Amino acid sequence: MDMINMLPVECISLIISFTSPRDACRSSVVSPVLRIAGDSDFVWERFLPQDYEQIISQSPSSSSLNSMSKKNLYFRLCSHPIIISNGNMSFALEKQSGKKCYMVCARGLTIAWGDTPAYWHWITLPHSRFAEVAELKLVWWLDIKACIETKDLSPGTTYAAYLVYQLSQHRYGFESPLVSRISYQQSDVVTVHSVILDPRPPRPRARDRGDGWIEVEIGEFFVEQGDDDDVVECSVKEVSNSKRGLIVEGIEVRPKGI
Repeated sequence: MDMINMLPVECISLIISFTSPRDACRSSVVSPVLRIAGDSDFVWERFLPQDYEQIISQSPSSSSLNSMSKKNLYFRLCSHPIIISNGNMSFALEKQSGKKCYMVCARGLTIAWGDTPAYWHWITLPHSRFAEVAELKLVWWLDIKACIETKDLSPGTTYAAYLVYQLSQHRYGFESPLVSRISYQQSDVVTVHSVILDPRPPRPRARDRGDGWIEVEIGEFFVEQGDDDDVVECSVKEVSNSKRGLIVEGIEVRPKGI
């Protein structure tokens, strides 16, 4: 420890910046010198995405975010997703790794018949992070899709995509499986699963998120290093029976297995 304390704070900060957010937090309780080094903007800017400034510049709260220390900014983005892309997406960080998480809101999704008032109704809910969510009135042809550019995601990362939704009291048609699909616009790689949106037992795949919404995993995909010119498509579809009472907040992608 004495040898560490003899090093310049800048050198200690450089060493800590090659570790992880968790290690930086642990080091800051060891000694005053390590706390100064571990809490520095130099260290925490290394843990933020390289394009974080461009991302938060899209947020209505960009000025307050930019005034924070880099450590406070990091943890703010972990716990409070920010709205970007003209209100069509939210952005957050995964706390342990600093990897990117996005949710495409209902207005940013491609929803079959979504602009037809007889089938879908756009409403405001106080516990949604977005200005509007989509409420299903009645359809047979349910088809919901999000498109996310791989260049916006963290490379070398396995992501999972989730449909984030509620089911109203008067719902029906969701006891049967829906087809979930992950595909790419510039590749023939496709993964297909079946999901059931009803979260009641014995439906273990749908779960309460703890924020007033339910989520079910659509599937997973891996973002390669240098994979910055493709688009991932995440979708759910069911066309064989009538359905009503689904309320869609969005489709979220976040790192899996961390």
